[in-house]
Amino acid sequence: MNNDYGVRATAFQGKVRGFAAVTTHMLGEMQQRLHTWPVASAALGRTVSTAAMMGMMLKNKSDKLTIQIQGDGPLGQIVVDADSQGTVRGYVTHPAVDLPLNAVGKLDVAKAVGAGTLNVVKDLGLKEPYRGSVRLISGELGEDFTYYLTVSEQIPSAVGVGVLVDRDASILASGGFIIQMMPGAEEELIRELEAKISETPSVTELLQKGARPEDLLTRILGEETNILAEQPLRFQCHCSRERIRNTLKSLGPKELESIIEEKGEAEVICHFCNEVYQVSKEELESLI
Repeated sequence: MNNDYGVRATAFQGKVRGFAAVTTHMLGEMQQRLHTWPVASAALGRTVSTAAMMGMMLKNKSDKLTIQIQGDGPLGQIVVDADSQGTVRGYVTHPAVDLPLNAVGKLDVAKAVGAGTLNVVKDLGLKEPYRGSVRLISGELGEDFTYYLTVSEQIPSAVGVGVLVDRDASILASGGFIIQMMPGAEEELIRELEAKISETPSVTELLQKGARPEDLLTRILGEETNILAEQPLRFQCHCSRERIRNTLKSLGPKELESIIEEKGEAEVICHFCNEVYQVSKEELESLI
């Protein structure tokens, strides 16, 4: 049963806004489809939760965004797409990565991701998409998303994301929060919330105890929390046979003739959902 959803809230007379999400079910589906090992699931899940919450920040129905983590660690690239309607999909280049636990006995996401860049592309229906990019400052991702929102989008933010993976590699919990300071937030309020965030238990600890998205926010914002909207969240891939045909057609006649000559047919696997599309010789010929 899919119990994933996100919430959007304000607090302190609109001086603070917050987003929180539980993404356990959708990450579980991705894990089963992509066969991610624990550290890959943790990195993908932290990105999925952030993308889902950033999707809730989008204003129009057709708006969508892509988060790309390009690190030099063994995971390779992490790519997650999200839209304003709560659908999310994502993948990691190398899902079967196994690393020793880090110094505090946790999955070593920072080492798995490595050094590199965090890129965000937003399609807002304008002539050109919005693009933002920052260097990865830790590779743990929560800190990196905090840095991105504060530096690139110029909104002082705090991001907390976490994933709890079971011994059989299945997903026990996934989710997170984003707290943002709006214009007019006093230094005293900022310091108060920073202290509150630092003393708040980890996201995974709270989710393990049954916390809902609104609980993640009220834990930090207290009674001032005003929930404005609730958004169901779900995994959804947009691949289809028609899209695969169009992708193959874009290769051009010469490349298609080479595929027919060498293999006789084509097998296309979607990065995001692992769906396999077999394309026959006759179908390839019809695309030339």
